[in-house]
Amino acid sequence: MPILKSAKKALRSSERKRVINRRVKSQVKTYCDKVKKTADVKDANKAYSAIDKAVKKNLIHRNKAARLKSQVAKKVAKK
Repeated sequence: MPILKSAKKALRSSERKRVINRRVKSQVKTYCDKVKKTADVKDANKAYSAIDKAVKKNLIHRNKAARLKSQVAKKVAKK
């Protein structure tokens, strides 16, 4: 456990950030999986939005985002 006051504050803030980051990453995965199963355009739009938000927050790399978007687009185009 942290001893210094600033270390305690850093621990609290990093815990909050961890929860939020996990939620955003989970949404990306959920929407991408949904698109891969159903190939629905509405789900694809949600997946694109979630991916873009994750990149904006530096949670995933932009190249990974491009790869995910490409996979989503391929599934939708196949339908």
